[in-house]
Amino acid sequence: MSTVGGLRRRLTAALAPALIDKVERDHSQPDSEFLRRRVVAAVVLVVGAVLLGISLGIEPGDPTFYPLTLMVAATWAVGALVSGPLHLGRIPFRGSLRRPVLTPIVLGLLAGAVFVVGALVVRQIPPLAGFVDDVLAHADEGYLPLIALVTLVNGVAEEVFFRGGLFAAIGRRHPVLISTAVYATATLATGNPMLVFAALVLGTVFGLQRRASGGVLASILTHITWSSMMLFVLPPLFG
Repeated sequence: MSTVGGLRRRLTAALAPALIDKVERDHSQPDSEFLRRRVVAAVVLVVGAVLLGISLGIEPGDPTFYPLTLMVAATWAVGALVSGPLHLGRIPFRGSLRRPVLTPIVLGLLAGAVFVVGALVVRQIPPLAGFVDDVLAHADEGYLPLIALVTLVNGVAEEVFFRGGLFAAIGRRHPVLISTAVYATATLATGNPMLVFAALVLGTVFGLQRRASGGVLASILTHITWSSMMLFVLPPLFG
């Protein structure tokens, strides 16, 4: 029991600064700027979701997939920048506040490992495996270095919008819950329930990181670490 208790305490001590404890900061804005942020976020959300659905509806191997997915990334990124100030965030580390780097990467690896284990189960269920195959088909049929570039760029862009501009536009009441719900709703445009499920799970983790650190750097690093694992590990599992 003491070993289990000690492990629990160490795990809590490691995760609390990254996901639970909120760093003190003052990111308040005048009402006019806050309203503008909300309007910009709403417009960008609709445009980005439509483009996302179109890009993932393209046949695997079609070269138009690359410019369209980069358009999606540009929409998220420009929308976030236009909406208002963005912050990188900080978390406590050994008695001082530092930019979150190592912990988010570790969280991305852990999240990737959980999804890989889940994939071993999903591939035994044909309907669900088919939805995963639909996503991985672009990696199978496309040029992998370009696919990797597009994946990483979109991961960064999604975070600066959903955990940056949009998160700040929500306000102080339930931003993690609301931003995750909006993130998953936008993913519905893809018509792929597995992507929606991933958005719900990861959106919660990313939202907690944003709330704890006060910025987007942590969720960016976790997102691109997870995305990289999915891109290179899942295709061999699904053959």
